[in-house]
Amino acid sequence: MAIRKLLRMGNPILLKKAEKVEKFDTPEIHELIKDMIETMKDAEGAGLAAPQVGESIQLVIFGVDKNERYPEAEEVPFTVLINPVITPLTQDKEDDWEGCLSVPGMRGVVPRYKQINYKGFDQYGNEIDRDAVGFHARVVQHECDHLLGILYPTRIENMKLFGYHDEIFVE
Repeated sequence: MAIRKLLRMGNPILLKKAEKVEKFDTPEIHELIKDMIETMKDAEGAGLAAPQVGESIQLVIFGVDKNERYPEAEEVPFTVLINPVITPLTQDKEDDWEGCLSVPGMRGVVPRYKQINYKGFDQYGNEIDRDAVGFHARVVQHECDHLLGILYPTRIENMKLFGYHDEIFVE
């Protein structure tokens, strides 16, 4: 296991659509997931997409117990999600603050669907089919955006609600 370098906004890998995973339960997939878990924990993230560590494949991990970066957030079950498909369960959206390990130190208000269904596979090829609401739905949408080459700043509708975390959230 190793902590991988996090790519930052501007890196071309973060701007392209990731390739579908064709083979599950391989030593390479398991090693990448271990590295991503260690990297996410080290950075105190709520999720991480493979493109953020330089692997342009459709694989994300996410999960939150208690997290200093998101102290108000409800728990999100740890999940490995491969080749995801997201379907909104309602057209209702809510605005909330987001950050990203690939856009360090910044925060912005992003509209996201309140309720979604997500489907895909775990690292062994087992199907995943879940409904999610609130922070859980937001995290899934944010991470899966990375697989489409989308970083959250491009989803911000009011740029007055985008800036450095320590400037916005002055204690």
